[in-house]
Amino acid sequence: MTSRTVFLSKLIGLYCIFGSIVMLANKQAGLLMVADLARNPSALFTLGAFVLLAGLAMILTHNVWSGGALPVIVTIVGWLTAIKGLLLLCPSQGAALGMVLAAVRYEQLYYVYGAITLIVGIYLTYGGFRRQT
Repeated sequence: MTSRTVFLSKLIGLYCIFGSIVMLANKQAGLLMVADLARNPSALFTLGAFVLLAGLAMILTHNVWSGGALPVIVTIVGWLTAIKGLLLLCPSQGAALGMVLAAVRYEQLYYVYGAITLIVGIYLTYGGFRRQT
């Protein structure tokens, strides 16, 4: 296990844990923030730029498709992050975001998505702190 995999699994894992706890603690505030974001093209573009930057950094430093579940999950998170950032940069991303949220039934499955994020975060954090470089 490389030190990069261990570091990124800890970083992404802790981010997912804290983010999901905040998300699960107040559904109404979370839904309101996402709805407000979808109506603000400047904020979406800025967010997209930073998310794309983070995703590309993960891809360029950790594009590992073998060696067990932990490095592969870290790589998948990097690719999904870059794709999400790229989509947020696209014109009319607010309308597209609204359609995606409706298609995945974000409001109805809010707690399911929060729980999935929490589980992934716990797995990555545990794996990162358990593994030796």
